Amino acid sequence: MIKTLNAQNGLAAATAAALQAGKLLAANLHSVKKINEEIQHDIKLELDVRTQKLIERHLSKTFPQAAILGEEGVSGDPQAEFRWVIDPIDGTVNFAYSIPHACVSIALQQRVSSSIKAQITRDGYQTIAGVVHDPFVQETWTGTLNGPAFLNRKKISVSKRARLNEAIISMGFAKSRATMNAILPHLNDLVYRVRKIRIMGSAALSMVYVACGRFDAYIEGGVRLWDVAAGGLIIERAGGEYWRQEIDNHHSYRLIANNGLLRKKLNVSIQK
Repeated sequence: MIKTLNAQNGLAAATAAALQAGKLLAANLHSVKKINEEIQHDIKLELDVRTQKLIERHLSKTFPQAAILGEEGVSGDPQAEFRWVIDPIDGTVNFAYSIPHACVSIALQQRVSSSIKAQITRDGYQTIAGVVHDPFVQETWTGTLNGPAFLNRKKISVSKRARLNEAIISMGFAKSRATMNAILPHLNDLVYRVRKIRIMGSAALSMVYVACGRFDAYIEGGVRLWDVAAGGLIIERAGGEYWRQEIDNHHSYRLIANNGLLRKKLNVSIQK
């Protein structure tokens, strides 16, 4: 049965798909992984592809009209009104090493008019629903554009910490030397000014940890849309701030996600 695609129906479908994908990841955490591609700071697994195909099959059964934008490929009409933005395994290096800190991230985006005053992607899409599922601790974060954010169906909110010396800040280091060189000075500066720095290896989980108050901010100098689309919406619906800036035509961003109280105090020069 083909349903009307909107934020609520999309969230339900995305959540069901993420839970199914999570079962596949949990079953394979300690297995020997087949590597499709390997560079110094990243790994692509055969299971990345298999997990994305599982998600695509699940979503396409109910909503065949929506396009797919994912880490493991794109499909459908690039001008479609709706598209799914999928990261089948965010934290692939962790997962490849059997470290149980990785997740499934799925966002639903809708093409919007340029007259709408909202932060949208360069190609004209806005996130209207998102889910991030961690199958290793059975935690699922969800949110829709006009509703609150939830963790396992309980409403969540960002922290109220406004002092850097009390804050836990997560940072991400992308694959390229340029982005690493850009973020390292900020690591060296902030480590003396905050309570703790955490480098966890999953952008989506760092985002939702900000949303539920575990972290106070997350900083990244170069991350892809499928890593952060769902988490960014969830942060905003939890009362936080998701500042981001597209840095090329390939869905790459620099960002500062925070509780809404810390961005100016972080004094991070990635805000160009």
